[in-house]
Amino acid sequence: MEEKIRSVIVEDEKNSKEVLMALLEKYCPNVEIIGTADNVESAIKEIDEKQPELVFLDIAMPDGDGFEVLEKVEHKLFEIIFTTAYDQYALKAFEFSALHYLLKPINFKDLQEAVARYKKVESEIEFDEKVQVLQHNLSNQQTKIILPSLEGLNIIDIDNIVRCESDNNYTIFHLLNKTRIVVSRSLNNFEKLLTDKNFARIHSRHLVNMKYIKKYVKGRGGYVVMEDGSHADVATSRVKDFMMRLKTVAKSMGTS
Repeated sequence: MEEKIRSVIVEDEKNSKEVLMALLEKYCPNVEIIGTADNVESAIKEIDEKQPELVFLDIAMPDGDGFEVLEKVEHKLFEIIFTTAYDQYALKAFEFSALHYLLKPINFKDLQEAVARYKKVESEIEFDEKVQVLQHNLSNQQTKIILPSLEGLNIIDIDNIVRCESDNNYTIFHLLNKTRIVVSRSLNNFEKLLTDKNFARIHSRHLVNMKYIKKYVKGRGGYVVMEDGSHADVATSRVKDFMMRLKTVAKSMGTS
């Protein structure tokens, strides 16, 4: 028999709370609701007393927000699935922060996926730093990304990433200081996140920071020379789009 995931729901809207509980009962029977709360004060009390493994946490509450709950609870050995009505732009802040979220109104498939992702999380990774990065990215322009690797949690300035390289279901991040970080997620995941951060997918294996391209060497598809001295091939099918992006970057830098 599958072990139950002891969970607390923090939600101030009665209807939203009832919908979430009904969806969990029907589609995620392995999640056991051991408590609920509808404001910051009751959430802190409920989490500290019940000590859940998972908390479904609404960000906006009448007497504060979810971040205040996370700052004040003494019991911190749990994972969070945020429930939020944020727009699509703000949702990227959650992705950059390696945090789970559910967009209201909650879809049962998204709920199942979020619970499944929770079960894969390395329990030794605490959430304090992830939440700090989330708050930073929500208040600024999403300048940091959290990369979980075998060695632990890496908080990286996006501007320090030279390129990302696919290695089957892993992605290798090459940084300005020549260090490498291996993350067990495919390059496709990061392409969706980083494309509007001046990154371009130039090959099935390569996602590069356009800012750090030193030279483009023509050939059948050609290749680029990066700031760190590394080379990355450009796929023939991507040359046209890549050249358009390159011209746009050149114009923005005031060069011809």
